[in-house]
Amino acid sequence: MARKTANDDLLAPVTLAVGQEDLLLDRAVREVVAAARAADADTDVRDLTPDQLQPGTLAELTSPSLFAERKVVVVRDAQDLSADTVKDVKAYLGAPAEEITLVLLHAGGAKGKGLLDAARKAGAREVACPKMTKPADRLAFVRGEFRTAGRSATPEACQVLVDAIGSDLRELASAVSQLVADVEGTIDEAVVGLYYTGRAEASSFTVADRAVEGRAAEALEALRWSLATGVAPVLITSALAQGVRAIGKLSSARGGRPADLARELGMPPWKIDRVRQQMRGWTPDGVSVALRAVAEADAGVKGGGDDPEYALEKAVVAIARAARSRGRG
Repeated sequence: MARKTANDDLLAPVTLAVGQEDLLLDRAVREVVAAARAADADTDVRDLTPDQLQPGTLAELTSPSLFAERKVVVVRDAQDLSADTVKDVKAYLGAPAEEITLVLLHAGGAKGKGLLDAARKAGAREVACPKMTKPADRLAFVRGEFRTAGRSATPEACQVLVDAIGSDLRELASAVSQLVADVEGTIDEAVVGLYYTGRAEASSFTVADRAVEGRAAEALEALRWSLATGVAPVLITSALAQGVRAIGKLSSARGGRPADLARELGMPPWKIDRVRQQMRGWTPDGVSVALRAVAEADAGVKGGGDDPEYALEKAVVAIARAARSRGRG
C-alpha cells in the first residue's frame, strides 16, 4: 500500500504523490477525488499532463470562482513540467487557493527535484508510491489489500497468490478483490490454488510440493495438467530444484525459531513451517538422490533428451521416493 505522511488530510491544499508505481499513483488521485466529492458532489476535477499545463494555465484553473466551487487539479508527471510552468506551480504553493486541492504526481529522483523540494517545504501531504520490485514488497501489498478489505488470509495464501500472479500490482489487487467477493471466511492456500493454479508459477510449485511430500500420484497428475496447459518444462524443473534444496537447507540447519531460521536460510518464516512438515520422511541420502534426479531432468528438458515430459515424470517419481527414504531401510 502507499505510505502517507502524518498530514493525512485528503483535502489538504496540496497532495504530493511520489514514485513510479502506477496503481498507487492512481489510487492517491482517486482517494483525493472521492474525499472532495464527498464534501461537494459537484467538485470539478481537472486531470492534466505536462503538455496541457502551460504557463498561466494553473493560475487560470485556480482563480476565484463566483460560485466558490470545490476543485481538484491533478498534475501528472510533474517532473516533466517546463521551467516556466514550474515557476507557476512554486508560486501557487506559497499561497494555495481555498476550496482547491492540487495533486502533484512526481516520479521522484533528480529530474524536477526543485519542484519536489518546494512542495515538501510548503508542507504538502505526501504519499509514497514506490515501484515494488522485491517479492517481499508485493507480499506486503497483498496482505495490506486483504486487511483493507477487512478479510483474513493465511500467510501461505498470500504467498501462493504472489507466486501465481507475479509482479503486476493491478492483477494482484484484482485477484484479491475477486477472492474477497467470492469466498467466505478465511482465505487459505487451497482456495487460492483453486482460482489461480492455472498460472505457470503456481502449478509448477504444486508439482514440486506434492513430489517432496512423497505424493507421487498427485505430483504426476499436477505435472500432466501443468504441461497440458502450456507451462514451460523449465519452470517445473526450477520449482523441483527449489523444493529439494529447501529440504536440504533446513535439514542441515541448527534448530531454532522459524524467524531465526528464516534469516539464516533466506526463506520467509511461513516457508520454514511448510518445509518442516515436508521433510519428515527425508534423509541426507534421499536429498542427494533427488538433486541428481533434478539435474538429469534439467538436462533432459534443455535439449539433452528426446522426451522432456518423460524426463520430468522420471524426476517426480524419484523425488517422491526419496521423500519416503527414512524408515525404508
